[in-house]
Amino acid sequence: MTDTDIQRVNIGKQHPAAYKTLIALSSEVDAAAAAAGLDPLLVELLRIRTSQINGCSFCLRMHTRDALAKGENPDRIAVLPAWAETGYFSATDRAALRLTEAIARVADGHVADEDYAAAAAVLGAEQISAVAWLATVMNAFNRVAITSRYPVGK
Repeated sequence: MTDTDIQRVNIGKQHPAAYKTLIALSSEVDAAAAAAGLDPLLVELLRIRTSQINGCSFCLRMHTRDALAKGENPDRIAVLPAWAETGYFSATDRAALRLTEAIARVADGHVADEDYAAAAAVLGAEQISAVAWLATVMNAFNRVAITSRYPVGK
């Protein structure tokens, strides 16, 4: 039996109240990110980067489209997996991306003091918290989409 032979349960539809709560949490986190002064384009890049790490094609497609619609430079999206090697990203972008990656890869050794300190050297407490919540919520959405095998393509 292959994965394509198995009928997946859409867990968002199976438990709609839980999914609506996740959407409400996401809205609250968006408001916190805006209040912390995070650029909406950076917020989309953080969502894309988390989804890249988690391998969530559904969320990658959605947030890439959202970023482009908001005016993000396609070159920044294209080089996002190698952001540290480019000159496309500001110090704030870099700090947020590094912290987001550490949170998305928490199973690889938690959020290292080095990664947290690098973020804290550039971001304020409100921004660190907003980035952490953005990564947390995006990880949750990735898991919902991946577990349910939301269709992409064809």
